[in-house]
Amino acid sequence: MNDPDRPATAGRTRLAAGVRAALVPGHDEPAVTLLPGHPALRIPILLVLTLMAVGFTAGTIAISITQYRVNAQLAWPLGALQAMPLLFAARWPLAAWRVAAAGLLLTVFVRHGEGFMPWPVTAILALIVILFFVGVGAARQTTVGVGAVTIAGVLASAVLFGMPGWFGMILAAIAAVTLTFGDAVGGRHSAVEELRWREEQHRRDLARQAVLEERARIARELHDVVAHHMSVIAMQAEAAPYKIPELPDAARQTFEVVRDAAREALTETRRVVGLLRSDDEGAERAPQPGLERLDDLVGAARRSGLSVASAVVGMPRPLHAGVDLSAYRIVQESLSNASRYAPGSRVHVEVRYGADTLTVSVTDDGARSTPEESHGGGHGLVGMRERATMLGGSLDAGPREDAGWSVVAELPYGDAD
Repeated sequence: MNDPDRPATAGRTRLAAGVRAALVPGHDEPAVTLLPGHPALRIPILLVLTLMAVGFTAGTIAISITQYRVNAQLAWPLGALQAMPLLFAARWPLAAWRVAAAGLLLTVFVRHGEGFMPWPVTAILALIVILFFVGVGAARQTTVGVGAVTIAGVLASAVLFGMPGWFGMILAAIAAVTLTFGDAVGGRHSAVEELRWREEQHRRDLARQAVLEERARIARELHDVVAHHMSVIAMQAEAAPYKIPELPDAARQTFEVVRDAAREALTETRRVVGLLRSDDEGAERAPQPGLERLDDLVGAARRSGLSVASAVVGMPRPLHAGVDLSAYRIVQESLSNASRYAPGSRVHVEVRYGADTLTVSVTDDGARSTPEESHGGGHGLVGMRERATMLGGSLDAGPREDAGWSVVAELPYGDAD
């Protein structure tokens, strides 16, 4: 199954496989760029190929006219066919080979029986460069087909029309070695690109898994909060008739409806969210922790070797259960990261009660590298961002200008309990 995000590795899998792709003129391969993507590397290579194409073409024409005594009207088109395809060999290697092979084969019939070999040496050099690009960019089956046609079709024809057989064997060996070397270079590049793609895919899979796990954890925690409050509602509705003996029948029926609805909602939420729990994880029977346990977090971090200072700025106010829980988890994860990646550092925790948002910041002065790059993909940051996003807030995490790491989360208050 094809992955649309998967890059083509050096164009090798995008070329038509088999000998038919090399033999059928109408079967053109898709445009494949074997050049580096960066202009600083691509432009010099294109310039070199252009100079080689012009030089080899001019040399082929000049040698054909002066040494081989070929008519100028034939030397020009034959020279252009043999060497000019170097201009587009890096982008369309098979097309360049077809044109060059056709020019070499036509030259055999034009100059049969004359001279040591029918082609100028510049034409052979151009063919070698083109064969290298074919080996790099084409599929291995296509490369074998190109080599077979070059040896059996072009070189063997020249031997039949007068070129020494031993020299034809030397040219055939050079062509085979060139194609093999190009195939090895292309195969290595393909393997590197494949490995890079798999590593990137693995990183995305880990990040996606971390997001799903954190969402499941958030759902479980919110379920525990809801379950606690629904239990309170059910118990209060059950106890109301006993607390108020003179309660009217209509009110008594209303409390019964509230009680039954609370019990049904509690049962359904436990049934649905229970699917998210692992086999060894039980449901909480008390509300999840909040910022009232900030001192416990700070104490645990100090016992782990950190020097932690905490501060609460502004007037504390009742918080929505989700905001309170998320703020606690963000501080908890930040202190855990500081203990893991910057042991022994000084950490400052600040909880700021603003007008519309609760701002939680955790900074340390320890030298450590970016978690995404060096510590398993930074999945703790993924979880903190999920919590902030769930509440409509934001989270910024990254290295500080001088040293250390900083995590700042802004969480809208929402409706207080």
